Amino acid sequence: MAPRLDFSDWWAKDTRKGTPVVVKMENPNYSVVEIDGPDSAFRPVEKSRGKNAKQVTWVLLLKAHRAVGCLTWLATVFWSLLGAIKKRLSFTHPLGSEKLGRDRWLFTAIKLFLAVSLLILGFEIVAYFRGWHYFQSPNLHIPTSTLEIQSLLHLVYVGWLTLRADYIAPPIKALSTFCIVLFLIQSVDRLILCLGCFWIKYKKIKPRFDEEPFRNDDAEGSGFEYPMVLVQIPMCNEREVYEQSISAVCQLDWPKDRILVQVLDDSNDESIQQLIKAEVAKWSQKGVNIIYRHRLVRTGYKAGNLKSAMSCDYVEAYEYVAIFDADFQPTPDFLKLTVPHFKDNPELGLVQARWTFVNKDENLLTRLQNINLCFHFEVEQQVNGVFLNFFGFNGTAGVWRIKALEESGGWLERTTVEDMDIAVRAHLHGWKFIYLNDVKVLCEVPESYEAYKKQQHRWHSGPMQLFRLCLGSILTSKIAIWKKANLILLFFLLRKLILPFYSFTLFCIILPLTMFVPEAELPVWVICYIPVFMSFLNLLPSPKSFPFIVPYLLFENTMSVTKFNAMVSGLFQLGSSYEWIVTKKAGRSSESDLLSITEKETPNKKSQLLRGVSDSELLELNQLEEQKHAVSKKPVKKTNKIYHKELALAFLLLTAALRSLLAAQGVHFYFLLFQGVTFLLVGLDLIGEQMS
Repeated sequence: MAPRLDFSDWWAKDTRKGTPVVVKMENPNYSVVEIDGPDSAFRPVEKSRGKNAKQVTWVLLLKAHRAVGCLTWLATVFWSLLGAIKKRLSFTHPLGSEKLGRDRWLFTAIKLFLAVSLLILGFEIVAYFRGWHYFQSPNLHIPTSTLEIQSLLHLVYVGWLTLRADYIAPPIKALSTFCIVLFLIQSVDRLILCLGCFWIKYKKIKPRFDEEPFRNDDAEGSGFEYPMVLVQIPMCNEREVYEQSISAVCQLDWPKDRILVQVLDDSNDESIQQLIKAEVAKWSQKGVNIIYRHRLVRTGYKAGNLKSAMSCDYVEAYEYVAIFDADFQPTPDFLKLTVPHFKDNPELGLVQARWTFVNKDENLLTRLQNINLCFHFEVEQQVNGVFLNFFGFNGTAGVWRIKALEESGGWLERTTVEDMDIAVRAHLHGWKFIYLNDVKVLCEVPESYEAYKKQQHRWHSGPMQLFRLCLGSILTSKIAIWKKANLILLFFLLRKLILPFYSFTLFCIILPLTMFVPEAELPVWVICYIPVFMSFLNLLPSPKSFPFIVPYLLFENTMSVTKFNAMVSGLFQLGSSYEWIVTKKAGRSSESDLLSITEKETPNKKSQLLRGVSDSELLELNQLEEQKHAVSKKPVKKTNKIYHKELALAFLLLTAALRSLLAAQGVHFYFLLFQGVTFLLVGLDLIGEQMS
């Protein structure tokens, strides 16, 4: 707008004399405006005077149309959600719901908190409608004299306020302060790990070896002398994945006379045993040095299986052992990328490769798992490997020096994390580890919440078992003091105990309780800013997952229930602390694997393979093929479970959200609302694939 000049005001004074001019438009569709001066057209006009009745009607109709459309959309979403819930719940029986067993203590505690919260919420709603708005500000005057007391209910409510302020709020404040301190310490640790990863990327630090480490001019033939490598594939009832893992291992690029493949089958299903035997026989006919082992006494889970295999007499001829779980598919050059690191490095005991996931984009659950595992390998394992030469063995996709295993005591059956157990004992004996971030092995992540939950329970109860058992050995070992401190304070306490403790206690218990005890209210930066920043750091290794930052944050808080329960069970040997349930696999292969299978397994090659087989073996193989096709064609009924602890916490958080709504707490309300809905979806098993 152009600036007004001074002489316009003087001119306006002279021309304002006389009768005001009224302009009336003949067309009634236009509005009527009175002009009482030459600059009246430049003055702000009231909006209500510039609209006629017809315009107001159209505006109201437009707003009503938008409101109806919004309500229709919300109703459609709500109806679709109810339909999905009904569809999923229709398959609840006969598996019904989660078996609590000896872990009922946590569910009972959550139910108690929920009952108390509902009672207090009803009391607060009555007080709100009676005009007792003391909870809107803890500093308001609370009536004490009998003249200010309106009724018996008012007296009870005032007594509750006094009890809350004097006796309930102080312990909650102390516990929340303790959890916040732990939260900040863990956040600093996470930030330091990320800075270490950035430094590794910036300096391009990674383990290297000579281009031709096995060249030996004195050797006969090609002039290369390869070490003897033992490859082990432990499995148990792995019908979906046994074929692709055996196929991938048998195609490793290594001299056939310098490698032996052990298929360690712990299956208790005879049909699966026969299928695996047939697969081993097929590759044996192709000239692969492969044997099948089945234990008669199946004790010790995976550790017992590996221990039994290492006790064979022929193992003494081998120098290294590579281990792959049943769903892992190493590339042909895996051994040539890992084993050379051992040459001229006698202190090296383990070379660990990275996992990649064939089904990471299958559903929301697999995407969220991929975020966590990418951070684990890209940041935690790589930083600890470069700066400390120590990290937890991942149980698969790694190569051990057999001498390191033997000097460390071999595989022990005392915990469900035999991989972490052997890694800690090897570290205490002075062995060093190397992590290779650029050597990747394809595998699967669980696609159903039930399988993922059981896996996480084992991964978080086992370390606490191990911590109790090996604490004395760590304190009395001869390693440096800073290595002992790293093992106890960082490896075990901070990353295995403190993390599930504060995440569950702070965000699932203390936060909803503070809605009923506003004197102990948590600051916004604790429930919003720092968690979002930490989630941002976790997503850095997988930048394509940034759109899932909010679901990731909410789901991690939801999983804290399972992790906390497992941590307490393992620490105090409660419930199912020593329970091993094989993670359910879908048997998915990469596109290249599927193409290679279709190209290689042609009828002509199959006939060539079976030429050296007897008639009885041929009949058995044909029967097994028919059995495999019959199993694949059989319709599978899918079911899902109801998870009691998650549902109870969902109602607790939603109750707290209603209470925060009365006190007009914006950020707290939205966090509790979304977190409660996330618990509800997980409790009804509406995330991930259904279990067959």
